[in-house]
Amino acid sequence: MTTLLVAHGTRNTHGVAMIGDLAHAMSRRLDDEVRVGFVDVLGPDPAAALDGIGGTDTVRVVPAFLASGYHVRTDLPDYLDRAPRRTVVSEALGPDPALAEAMTARLVAAGARPGDAVVLAAAGSRDRQAQADVAAMGRLLSARLGAPVEIGFVLPAADGSGHPPVSEVVGRVRNQRPGARVAVASYLLADGLFARRLHDTGADVVADPLGLHPAVVDLACRRAESARTVLAA
Repeated sequence: MTTLLVAHGTRNTHGVAMIGDLAHAMSRRLDDEVRVGFVDVLGPDPAAALDGIGGTDTVRVVPAFLASGYHVRTDLPDYLDRAPRRTVVSEALGPDPALAEAMTARLVAAGARPGDAVVLAAAGSRDRQAQADVAAMGRLLSARLGAPVEIGFVLPAADGSGHPPVSEVVGRVRNQRPGARVAVASYLLADGLFARRLHDTGADVVADPLGLHPAVVDLACRRAESARTVLAA
């Protein structure tokens, strides 16, 4: 069964390549073809990507998003409705304990140490479900680290909902814990503008995006295998 991995999209060529590499890693693991589509910034969009898949078999769709926000619940179904192809769709990647495992590994690789204050940096959304998903991910990471985790948005919601800017959270944590180092856990899937902005937040340690950590690849494959919801026919 062919799988379509659907991501947000970025103008950063490295970020685009990371999504392609994730699809390739999934293909090897699943022993099936895995295509890529994007809901924003660049193509092919999911409808066009489905049109490019030969045959008439059902295609399983995996939303490569870390929260079930607008793109997952509205944009993606709209695209799938435009394609005359039967699809089954999985849950978004996050929240999930596997992502806490990957973020912890990325923090350690970046030089984080026990006792560092940790800020989880998410892209940001005004969608309440996405905000709840990020909060749940913060709790999962806190449980994994055995320490409190603050949450900041790279791009805070214009309506003031959700979490404050990452730089603001980093500054607040510094005031609360004078002398402590601050480490930012990147709750971003791939490289891009948002990932680069994290290096300007004033943190002592900035972890890389989740990328191709083995826990992420395993999770994406599990999502593909669990795809059940029929959204288009």
